[in-house]
Amino acid sequence: MTDEVQQAAIEAAQRVVEEVSSWEYSAEDGIIARQLDDGLQKAGVRLDDDERERILAEIDGMKDEQSSAPQVRSATPVE
Repeated sequence: MTDEVQQAAIEAAQRVVEEVSSWEYSAEDGIIARQLDDGLQKAGVRLDDDERERILAEIDGMKDEQSSAPQVRSATPVE
């Protein structure tokens, strides 16, 4: 995978995380996880399990409404 392809995957995943974070941070954990997974699938990218769990935990930590969306560190295109 080229750096450009990986960067595009990270950017797509980041857009999904920002969307989920902005609308779903106060929802139940299962809803947040489902919305994240659905968005990633529609964007055609995936996060490894550790990255997914980190992002979900950070979104959960946003319930104070002062935090910004978690930053995606790695993502890959779905092949």
